[in-house]
Amino acid sequence: MRFPTLIAAGLLLTACGTTTRAAAPSPSPPPVADPLVATYAGGLYVLDGKTLRLAKDIPLAGYNRVNPAGDDRHMLVSTATGFRVLDAVSPALKNDEFKATKPGHVVRHGGTTVLFADGSGEVTLFDPAQLGNGLPKGEVYTAAAPHHGVAIKLGNGELVVTLGTEEERHGIVVLDKDRKELARSEQCPGVHGEATAKDEAVVVGCENGVLLYRNGKFTKIASPDKYGRIGNQSGSDASPIVLGDYKTDPDAENERPTRVSLIDTETGKLRLVGLGASYTFRSLARGPQGEALVLGTDGKIHVIDPVAAKVVRTIPVLGTWTEPLDWQQPRPNIFVRAQSVYVTDPAKKQLHAIDLASGKILKTASLPNSPNELSGITH
Repeated sequence: MRFPTLIAAGLLLTACGTTTRAAAPSPSPPPVADPLVATYAGGLYVLDGKTLRLAKDIPLAGYNRVNPAGDDRHMLVSTATGFRVLDAVSPALKNDEFKATKPGHVVRHGGTTVLFADGSGEVTLFDPAQLGNGLPKGEVYTAAAPHHGVAIKLGNGELVVTLGTEEERHGIVVLDKDRKELARSEQCPGVHGEATAKDEAVVVGCENGVLLYRNGKFTKIASPDKYGRIGNQSGSDASPIVLGDYKTDPDAENERPTRVSLIDTETGKLRLVGLGASYTFRSLARGPQGEALVLGTDGKIHVIDPVAAKVVRTIPVLGTWTEPLDWQQPRPNIFVRAQSVYVTDPAKKQLHAIDLASGKILKTASLPNSPNELSGITH
């Protein structure tokens, strides 16, 4: 009957001696549902996309940009040294980083994420599903010369890459699976940005229209103006029509356009739609049915039917605002995921969640600092 004796001894020791209890483990933070990530001067905010609860404030010096990595939990943060991996669900900023000189565009398409390093011309391709196991090695292709470029991998293995140098950019080249040249077009001065539409039609912007690559062929779609620059585009797998900006003054320090472009990748036609308000490069988005959405400086989301090429309704969200001259300074952003539309208000340090179908503001969150860039997990 030693067991009771041991119990008694234990009680005696507890009563007469000094015991040190192990501290209870701190509870792990709950996973963040449908994460959103906003940058601010000095760090990143990770927010719950359903409640807009601020889940974590991550200090990070410098001017940083954020992009979805292409899976259901990671983001890529463009820093001074490369593309750093952020686990937005945990949330935690990892030490994993794709080193890059002047990290630029991040493109996700068909299960492959493609990074472009402007300072070296390096194009890195990887499977985002591997990010949970460390930094994927992926494939690296180096462009002929460093430039502010972009690249996208198509479903058949082809790689579409911009052509240019640090002084000028002029077109795109298409490479096969073995990265041998299939085709090229140099009919795109000032090439900038890309978007993919239905059936893998690729559109890149030019200073005089766009260059379309579809079904193995190039088509130049000219602007109605001699100088009609389309430098930012937004595509949708649900629509053959790409939404783009539209600028006509080559000498403007900061042109504030009031028209957007709609590029039909099936007919090869380009149409312009007037909004009655200006917008910025962070104002373009697409809805789940391919709706074209533009956040105007009048504080409204302009909902455009891309087939009819007209504004069908507007959704008031903010007060009127003015685009800052410095492109790195905060200005309202729009980010869309399914039926949820998220809009930042840097002046009021707020973030709004809007239901696209009803146009109602569902939630508003107040933030400690003015948000700059806004993005989130896409799945």
